[in-house]
Amino acid sequence: MSSLTQVGWYWNRLRCMSVAEIVERAGSSASRAVVRRRPARLAAVPAARLEKAGAVWLPKLEPAFHGLALKRADEVLSGQWRVFSRLLGLGFPPEWNRNPDKEVLLPLGDGRRMDVHDAAAFGDIKYLRELNRHRELVVLAQAWQLTGRERYLDGIALLLESWFVQCPHPRGANWSSALEAAIRLINWATVWQLIGGMQSPLFERPVGKVLRIDWLSSVWRHAEFIRGFRSRESNGGHALIGELAGLYVAGATWPLWPEARLWRRAGREGLEREVLRQCTVDGVHKEQSTGYQQFVWDFLLLAGLAARGSGKPFSTDYWQRMEAMLEYVAGIMDAGGNVPSFGDADDGVVSGLSLGAGGCPFHSQLATGALLFGNPSLARKAGVLDTRTVWLLGADACSRFDTLLLKGAPATRRTDFPEGGVFVLGSRLDTPDEFRVVADAGPLGLGGVAAHGHADALSFTLSVAGRQFLIDPGTGTYHGPAKWRHGFRGTAMHNTLVLGRDDQAVSGGRFVWLRRFRTTLLERAGVAASGADRLVAEHDGYRRLPGKPVHRRSWQMDSRGTCLTVQDQVLGSASQSVSLYWHFSEDCNVTCTPDGLIVSNGPIRLGMSLPEGGDVSVLHGSEVPMAGWVSRAYDVIEPSTTVAWRGSVMAGEPLETVFRRL
Repeated sequence: MSSLTQVGWYWNRLRCMSVAEIVERAGSSASRAVVRRRPARLAAVPAARLEKAGAVWLPKLEPAFHGLALKRADEVLSGQWRVFSRLLGLGFPPEWNRNPDKEVLLPLGDGRRMDVHDAAAFGDIKYLRELNRHRELVVLAQAWQLTGRERYLDGIALLLESWFVQCPHPRGANWSSALEAAIRLINWATVWQLIGGMQSPLFERPVGKVLRIDWLSSVWRHAEFIRGFRSRESNGGHALIGELAGLYVAGATWPLWPEARLWRRAGREGLEREVLRQCTVDGVHKEQSTGYQQFVWDFLLLAGLAARGSGKPFSTDYWQRMEAMLEYVAGIMDAGGNVPSFGDADDGVVSGLSLGAGGCPFHSQLATGALLFGNPSLARKAGVLDTRTVWLLGADACSRFDTLLLKGAPATRRTDFPEGGVFVLGSRLDTPDEFRVVADAGPLGLGGVAAHGHADALSFTLSVAGRQFLIDPGTGTYHGPAKWRHGFRGTAMHNTLVLGRDDQAVSGGRFVWLRRFRTTLLERAGVAASGADRLVAEHDGYRRLPGKPVHRRSWQMDSRGTCLTVQDQVLGSASQSVSLYWHFSEDCNVTCTPDGLIVSNGPIRLGMSLPEGGDVSVLHGSEVPMAGWVSRAYDVIEPSTTVAWRGSVMAGEPLETVFRRL
């Protein structure tokens, strides 16, 4: 990043801060600047009290529950690593400081001062960080527990020792992020549990005792690094929750030093505060990102299990907020198991237990939550019990899950999430005839910059019979070409209305919104009250434009649940040039007819009628304008189909689009 670009970024960031945040940041930045100017002197690691027992929070399983763990473990031993969507031959052990993206070897400068986000020089840093989260060590530990084969333990030892040699504290990119240190700690704690803790066979021989000293020393350095450099409370988002979870898990698993009490206290107090601050009462994480909703829930879960294992569980409020988060996921998940990709997503997965389980992380969390909370609706939504849940909660999870399924509860128990700004309209939910709309009438995101929110006010998704029709196209990339980053988070890449070529919010960088919008719910009526499912909302993101326009949208589904009418109005004092964008799944075929459009996904067909007048175009893989794309995985972008309608409208003139099941 050039010095000029850095100045522009920091200035835009400053413009978004509240006065309180500026004061807080000034104080903490000053103290950090002092630390970063000091030479990197290694403080002595206190002697660990090896006789102190840590919390046990994972059950020991019989060999039947292996899932994909053995396959994944053998892949790793052969030098094959799964980094995002790529299967890469990185060797065993890999070069921990070589970024798999562009194969660049990063220098061993002071990690606290490195500009690791310089993609031109270092590649996309997320690839290096994925490799260094050490989830693969967990599948090796699972494989050892299942088979007793020493080669899996030996593999863990080799990976750990190679990491300690290649990544000395505080040198290199792997000491540049408190969040990444926390995720490593959580996976190390999981490995520690799986291999038997302090008395593991891994530590029996003299070389193993040396490894144990090195490992525990690095645990202490990781936890102290997090404690000194964690995110600020005013704008921390998911990163702060992750860091606090890592601190708590480390303190509970390794209570071997006086500092461990501080880790547990900071983690507990911070998590109890942040779960209520960052997650609404109705379960929506305020970053307005379903991807980070999943990420945050796993941090909360693993810390919560560690607390239970220590005999000092977190509060009832903590667990109730976690249950609400799953009720939200269940509400927006369609009959085919699809979850809208609202906001940013970077395919973040916390625990290596997920690598050996496969499947959808949302389904896994629903199954785990069903057992934690005795919630039959979550069990019904999950459908089946996954192996990750069994590894977390024990072999008796199977019988308990079956008991919940027999209760016959509805899979979607809630459809309105007003504090989070998300609403579900539909009919025959969770059946083969389901018609489900998920409408976003929420805020842009969390904190002053809303870093992971998209300019998607009043956008929505539509699925029929569990098949996706209208979708949120996803994220694309973070650090790749700017056109993709800004395009995927911009308004035109969502199912909503665009004035001119402007986004609803004003961007100040890849993770900064300078000017935000405010959404207002105007009407919500269910079928019982009005004979139709109806929602009306508006946003003020375009009031900065001439005429001070406001976009108002209504959704109405008929009483039979087969027809959705969407009406858009631009309220203000002048006529406007508008565009309506409709982004379809890559599995859809769009056909133009004299009476409108026919959209099919497999055997399911919808008729679509657009507003009268205007110009209609069907776009497929278009870069100008940016439309006709979908990103189902981080840094993977593929063509899809977008229908665009463009025209001029007078103030208050209604534009009506109708979707009818054929």
